Amino acid sequence: MKKLLLSVSFLLAVTAITAQSLEDIVTNYTIANKLDKIINFKTIKLSAKMSMMGMDMPMEMWMKNPDKIKSVTNFNGQEIVSVFDGEKGYMINPLAGSNEPVEMTAEQLKDVVKSNIFHNYMADYHKSGKLTLEGEDNINGKPAFKVKATLDGGNTATMFIDKSTYLLLKSVADVNQGGIAMTVESFPSDYTETNGILLPMKTATSASGMEIVTTFTKVEVDIPMEDSIFKVK
Repeated sequence: MKKLLLSVSFLLAVTAITAQSLEDIVTNYTIANKLDKIINFKTIKLSAKMSMMGMDMPMEMWMKNPDKIKSVTNFNGQEIVSVFDGEKGYMINPLAGSNEPVEMTAEQLKDVVKSNIFHNYMADYHKSGKLTLEGEDNINGKPAFKVKATLDGGNTATMFIDKSTYLLLKSVADVNQGGIAMTVESFPSDYTETNGILLPMKTATSASGMEIVTTFTKVEVDIPMEDSIFKVK
């Protein structure tokens, strides 16, 4: 009986430590990425370029606290626009044969909203019980926590968080785009702080054999940003 009680106590202790460890990881991730401070900012504008198949595509993103976001990507002189005004999202994609705004699908809107860095999605997932600690792994020679998020629609995302810096080293997401299942791998790097905003200045993303490298070239904080920017004209 004594051995049984000791075994049960040990299992309960291990469970408590694991739960506390996940809590600690999310807390340290939030602090390391300065996500606990970002609520103090009003606006963020990012300038970037996306490199794919030998082409460089300039891109700009506007974000206004808490949930307004707009991105414009220039592809061969044509602008692909996505915008969310806090209530509805629209896309203008001339590559699809039209310059008229089209309301985004629920899946498209989720992708756009997730790129808003005013939101701490790791903390949101943890609060809603969607995170689990899956152990540890090694990413490019760096020990990392392996944290899995269960997303809507049965999709999953696994984040590999550096054990020493608590910065994201890699993410792997199983997604469904237009009925096609695919795995998307991302490797953020070159973390740099600009005016209190910490970002990976370079992210290499691969899916279905295609690689896209996104490089931020300019970070502007608390610049004037009218709500009209986030409206489809």
